[in-house]
Amino acid sequence: MRSPRLATVAAALLALEGVALTVVALIELVGLGAGEAASLPTAIALIVLTLIGAAALFAFALGTRRGRTWARSGGVVLQVLAVALALASLTVQPVLWAFVLGVGLPGIIGFLLLIASARSESVGSMQEPAED
Repeated sequence: MRSPRLATVAAALLALEGVALTVVALIELVGLGAGEAASLPTAIALIVLTLIGAAALFAFALGTRRGRTWARSGGVVLQVLAVALALASLTVQPVLWAFVLGVGLPGIIGFLLLIASARSESVGSMQEPAED
């Protein structure tokens, strides 16, 4: 079954977020190589966890494109976490608006796209005739 356009757009956004996390991990890896890490084990753990998050986003993007509910669910959770991170960053002074908007807006848009995609597929499956 081909997924609707909303699922494709949501999947693309999830994939872009995965690319962004991969870039962050690479930047951290370069910083680690330059000796900027205060704690080597902590820096390595942060890089590994960031790459795991990126891999999860890529998997959710692929699953969302294929219309899998587990992928949309995981994507929604990560979007909620992104919005929470953006809101929490408002407490840091001075407020880094580029970070707040760069993390928060894609999180909100992704959340809305994933929910709309789920609703669209739900309505579409209710309109299809039952197979006997």
